[in-house]
Amino acid sequence: MNQPLISIVTPSFNQARYLEATIHSVFDQDYPALEYIIMDGGSHDGSLEIIQRYASRLAWWVSEPDKGQTDALNKGFSLAKGQILAWINSDDTYEPGALAAAARYFTDHPKTGLIYANTNFIDETGRKIGRFPAAQTDYQRLRQGYVHIPQQAAFFRADLWRQVGPLDPDFYFAMDYDLWVRLAKLAPLTYLPDQTWANFRLHTSGKTITADDRCWPEMLKVHYRDGGSFISPIVAKYYVRKLVAPVLNWRRKQQMRSGEKE
Repeated sequence: MNQPLISIVTPSFNQARYLEATIHSVFDQDYPALEYIIMDGGSHDGSLEIIQRYASRLAWWVSEPDKGQTDALNKGFSLAKGQILAWINSDDTYEPGALAAAARYFTDHPKTGLIYANTNFIDETGRKIGRFPAAQTDYQRLRQGYVHIPQQAAFFRADLWRQVGPLDPDFYFAMDYDLWVRLAKLAPLTYLPDQTWANFRLHTSGKTITADDRCWPEMLKVHYRDGGSFISPIVAKYYVRKLVAPVLNWRRKQQMRSGEKE
């Protein structure tokens, strides 16, 4: 009766192959106080037909051209009425019980602004192939580039969103990092290491594989915008990341291939 309303937004564009699994993972949650919003960017791959099958259970949905993922998220959150907010991309999924656990933690810890748990890496077929390196962080460590927050398993308070939002529309990749920094400046972040709430799908058309090089430059924009110096850990990490990026991308692709062979 007193459970806080959780609003989940899914931005999507031409992800029909994975979209239904995402929708199922939201609606299969054992949590009744749910508001689910899907913002589709005018897909032409069958996504619209999938969304329409679930339209009666959605709080809101639209399929029309937008300016990309960040724009879709801002539009979705502007419609959300929940006390707790989150987004799950249309190629990722929730683990059972994630929403109930998040709501319970926020209820028991009213000062916490954002919570997150562990996230699995999964391949195109949904097979687990690894684990996101989640860890506890805070405002100071975020400013140093110590992120370790899996967006798929993160939930935050709507009252804080109204203070720091919307997402920066100029960001293609690091809009979540930018949001974590803004939230962490106002309230504590909490990592729950004993729980797994989501699955992060690695596939050849995903941004993590095709556009990873855009992430750290955007993080540096946040750093300098907030008064950061050139001589700082996050800048050093950026240059190290540029050097090792080919190796990291090769490892991700090998991880996906090994999952396919199992």
